[in-house]
Amino acid sequence: MTSPFPAEFKQRVGETRTYTAPDPIGAAAFRYFARAVGDDNPLYSDAEFAASVGYPSVIAPPTLVCETNQYADVAPNEFGYAGHDWGFHIPGTRLLRGGNAYEFFESVTPSDVLTVTWTIADITERTSSAGVPLLIIVSQAEYRNQDGKLLVRNQETLIIQPVGVTS
Repeated sequence: MTSPFPAEFKQRVGETRTYTAPDPIGAAAFRYFARAVGDDNPLYSDAEFAASVGYPSVIAPPTLVCETNQYADVAPNEFGYAGHDWGFHIPGTRLLRGGNAYEFFESVTPSDVLTVTWTIADITERTSSAGVPLLIIVSQAEYRNQDGKLLVRNQETLIIQPVGVTS
């Protein structure tokens, strides 16, 4: 089977995009995110509790910084999505999330202004066990605060699969 994926995509390995939030992330985001995911840990909403266990203030739930587009501050695309997007749009395909691997280095506080740098780490073609061609895109995001401290590293895998292709 001939590859349905543009060959020039593989040349994008090493490409980076950097975004800096226009504002500090804020305690309200921590509280709302924790509530939305059903996590009632008082570290995310109770400043007195956070101080009693050694934190300077409430801290962010761990994956909040990876699941928000607050830092991107970009206009919505044609689908209403307003966040980081590599632009791998190929007619007749669908984009699947293949997973994330997180590393946490420092707690995120309400006054942190986030900068994220995304890098395309790898692009490979594979064939599924059913014989369907897949384009696997692995990117890495590093989130830093206003002081340049590394807060979180997120490795994300995306899979592009043709729609309606069978073996």
